Amino acid sequence: MTRPDLALRQARAEELAERLGGRPVVLVGMMGAGKTTVGRRLAARLNRQFLDSDEEIEKAAQMSIPEIFEQRGEAEFRAGEMRVIARVLKQQGMVLATGGGAFVNVETRGLIKAEAVSVWLKAEIDILFERVSRRSNRPLLKTANPRETLRKLIDERYPIYAEADVTVISRDVPQDVVAADVVDALLAYFKQQDA
Repeated sequence: MTRPDLALRQARAEELAERLGGRPVVLVGMMGAGKTTVGRRLAARLNRQFLDSDEEIEKAAQMSIPEIFEQRGEAEFRAGEMRVIARVLKQQGMVLATGGGAFVNVETRGLIKAEAVSVWLKAEIDILFERVSRRSNRPLLKTANPRETLRKLIDERYPIYAEADVTVISRDVPQDVVAADVVDALLAYFKQQDA
């Protein structure tokens, strides 16, 4: 990247940080969309703290997410997820990556809409499936046909994710590129709010 490109990128990040004030940025979307990776890069650009709600849930519960699902069930996991997100959203100036089901929960979605700016990282099923197939820690995909399960989750969740303030396409490019897309989309969102 050339020096003028870096300067422009930095100026856009600074403008966005100013526009956000202390409001958190919350990344939502399917497992494998890149919320954690993009979130870390976005937080670095904006000079903000990065948190992953799944990591915060594991710390609070003192067990892994697969263990929570196995021992306590999905309903208890979602209740804990909402408590953790509510606590985290009280912090100023941070970027939060949420689990795939967080924004689907009506109470959690309401909290995010009230306290933060939400960004849906939207990805096609082929990209998602290729990414989630690399890891075995996806409790919702422990089924006979994980791809079909993923397709059903997409069908159920995409209309809800579409309620996010901004949508950015997550695709097979360096995640720095997607983070830059998020900065641009958020700046466009704020300009639209001003109009």
